[in-house]
Amino acid sequence: MSTPSAGGYLTTHVLDTTGGRPGADIAVRLYRLEGAARQALGEMRTNADGRSDTPLLQGEHFTAGVYELEFDVGDYYRRRDVALEEPAFLDTVVLRFGLADERAHYHVPLLVSPYSYSTYRGS
Repeated sequence: MSTPSAGGYLTTHVLDTTGGRPGADIAVRLYRLEGAARQALGEMRTNADGRSDTPLLQGEHFTAGVYELEFDVGDYYRRRDVALEEPAFLDTVVLRFGLADERAHYHVPLLVSPYSYSTYRGS
């Protein structure tokens, strides 16, 4: 494994596309994958703007590799009294992605509705 740079960091945000509003107070968990092993690195909740208040990963912990973010969108929609079939079509959304440049800012947003989601590498 290469030596990480202090410059790289990971952030996220959630946009609820059903109402064009931030996905506030959504539980998000971060994992690092190494082979079959899955290491929990942390958990946070999105703020009122649907964003992480601080980077999810940075400094010496920001290393190249494969990661997963889990977003508890089913709970978010249940709290908003959105009528969901049970089990919900989307409950926990898992995004698997790679970090290659240890000096870069990786922003992994989630655009979500009760029946679809998308993501991209943001800035």
